[in-house]
Amino acid sequence: MPVATPKQYAAMLDAAQKGNYAYPAVNITSITTINSALKAFADAKSDGIIQVSTGGGQFASGIDVKDAAFGAIVLAEACHKLAEKYDILVALHTDHCHPDKVDGFLKPLLEASRQRIAEGKGPLFQSHMFDGSVLPLEENMKISKELLAECNSLDIILEIEAGVVGGEEDGHDTSGVPAEKLYTTPEDMVAVHESLNGIGRFLFAATFGNVHGTYKPGAVQLKPTILKEGQAAVEAKYGAESRFDLVFHGGSGSDLNDIRETLGYGVVKMNIDTDTQYAFTRPIVTHICENIEGVLKIEDEVGNKKTYDPRSYLKKAEQNMAARLVQACEDLCSDGNTIFGTV
Repeated sequence: MPVATPKQYAAMLDAAQKGNYAYPAVNITSITTINSALKAFADAKSDGIIQVSTGGGQFASGIDVKDAAFGAIVLAEACHKLAEKYDILVALHTDHCHPDKVDGFLKPLLEASRQRIAEGKGPLFQSHMFDGSVLPLEENMKISKELLAECNSLDIILEIEAGVVGGEEDGHDTSGVPAEKLYTTPEDMVAVHESLNGIGRFLFAATFGNVHGTYKPGAVQLKPTILKEGQAAVEAKYGAESRFDLVFHGGSGSDLNDIRETLGYGVVKMNIDTDTQYAFTRPIVTHICENIEGVLKIEDEVGNKKTYDPRSYLKKAEQNMAARLVQACEDLCSDGNTIFGTV
């Protein structure tokens, strides 16, 4: 089954670390965006990561329900079914879960996986993110330890963050934080290793100037060497086996040279959302503009059903989003590197 088992997901991450490439982790909110992501990974012959945010889950649950965990479960179950048609592996992941959302979002999803495992199935999601970066590091690590132990008991990988990703996403705005908070220090990276090593496998979103959203060239100052320095500090103290599986947040709009540089420093996952959102929406706008008289019923005219049928423009959106995600696979060098059928 193309939704990766825990063993296959671990093998995916190992292959990326060894091969100096990373997987795009794309946010989805609907059946259409799921299909777009699966098409892209299949077209690129790349494994990949499909992820759901709290806002995405809430949207998927319906405007009158607004239950982020319920919506995430619906999307994940759809992914499990739809992925059966493809010869690549995908892992399912949940994006930033801040401390105030743990009980209402992350815990119910862990319980859903616990129930699936009891039924003889694998976990619903293969990894989850806890974002405690708003907390002092000691408190962040205390909660991360507890969640990592629980995730590990379910064969689920936990992603954690130390340092702050700037900008705004799903209503969580960190645009006002001091600039120095955008850069994880080597000391922080050593502290993360010392806190979490031996509990279970985890991904680490160390920050190096990352910002959510897209900005004009030069507005965001990424410093990938921070990752290199942090890895070196940990390895110098604890050996090569302590090397982190790192995550690059805020990948949309990033310079290709910066992206490629991070691959040599242990980045195995890069989040992409803003760019794929734009790629999805742009052809819809074009379709509406080019077919305005058919889409709208103007001056007692009846319009043209073929142009306002949502399928007519959602197909274009799905195709264009997939094309942008194929580009991400190429940028991250994951294209042509699927391990489907080997593990």
